[in-house]
Amino acid sequence: MKPTNEDHAVESRVITQRVQCEWRRAYVLAADPKRLPDWASGLAKSALVPHGDHWIVRTPESGEARMRFAPRNDLGVLDHWVAPEGVPEVYLPFRVIGVAPDACELQFTLLRQPHIDDAAFERDAQWIARDLQALRNLLEAD
Repeated sequence: MKPTNEDHAVESRVITQRVQCEWRRAYVLAADPKRLPDWASGLAKSALVPHGDHWIVRTPESGEARMRFAPRNDLGVLDHWVAPEGVPEVYLPFRVIGVAPDACELQFTLLRQPHIDDAAFERDAQWIARDLQALRNLLEAD
């Protein structure tokens, strides 16, 4: 049976990365929009610019986009929403979870969008994995 667009909208993949870093420290760095270009190459090519209740970001594939972030919290929730020009806003669930006193896990849930084919979904998953590895390297270098 061939999947329909509705099936694609609910397909997801959780991409994880274990980090030797206390989760609160990881959260502080990952939650800082100004640090996004340091590790999120799939999302930010350059510095984000604040604009009211959201940020403007230059993405590598979609050009300029609006971004907004979950409010600061004590739960490790780093969810964000991205709206490239002319495209509906995309929800990006992201968590930092403490797994030991000096270790955490980064968990990013990639939700398949209706217009994304298998190859693009796989490419996005690999790009997110690389970005989480870059965040890990950044956190463990401190």
